Amino acid sequence: MRYLFILFLCLSFAASAFAQQQAATEVVQATTLVVRAKAKDAKFIGTSIGGAYVVVKDPVTAKVLAEGFTEGSTGNTKRIMQEPRQRNAALADDETAKFETTLQLEKPQFVTVEVWAPYNQPGARVQAQTQLWLLPGKHITGDGLVVEIPGFIVNALAPQAHESVAAGKEVPLLANVVLTCGCPVTPGGLWDANRYEVEALVYQGGKLSQRVPLQVKEKDSTFRGSFVPQTAGTYEIAITAYDPASGNTGAAKVNFIVK
Repeated sequence: MRYLFILFLCLSFAASAFAQQQAATEVVQATTLVVRAKAKDAKFIGTSIGGAYVVVKDPVTAKVLAEGFTEGSTGNTKRIMQEPRQRNAALADDETAKFETTLQLEKPQFVTVEVWAPYNQPGARVQAQTQLWLLPGKHITGDGLVVEIPGFIVNALAPQAHESVAAGKEVPLLANVVLTCGCPVTPGGLWDANRYEVEALVYQGGKLSQRVPLQVKEKDSTFRGSFVPQTAGTYEIAITAYDPASGNTGAAKVNFIVK
């Protein structure tokens, strides 16, 4: 009888231990992920430029686990662009744009994070992505996961699409150029217009006929120039921007008619 009692106690203990182990392995833990999109050589992409669209998904099944826009400011200019940065020092402050989600995880989850930015600027919008492990209960906050977005936003303002102009008459060339966070380009400024190479490439019949350098003259971020088409036909202009220091590039195209 004593043997049966001891056996019962042992089995009860084993069953209890197994149940506790099973319960431990099945605990769902809240796991917070912060994602930020940062313009190359500039600030964070936030509400003022339309934000970045973030998608967190399972790379095997493509199941979307979370998605949404970054919201907030572009951040503290002095902290981001001017102060020397020490290891692990935060770039973002409480107002800096971010996308934040909290996932309920039972086990480590490998994810793909896609960032589309600047979302409201299709001519400059790029898809950047990275992958990482999310661990149950291990939050990625603070600066979080920072994804770099290269390039310039270039918007052609003149000539207008499919505009008709007269041969032999001066055609103004006008473009708005900013960083992908919307940061302004000014002569001698933090993002110095004088160091950027902005030009209009004029094509006729698919062949390059002229290169026209553009400069900021009257309004910040607005580059100007002009050219005189000599022959009638259909023209295409590609306005390009290049920063030889950072490697940022951008372009916009417009087609028009010379009669």
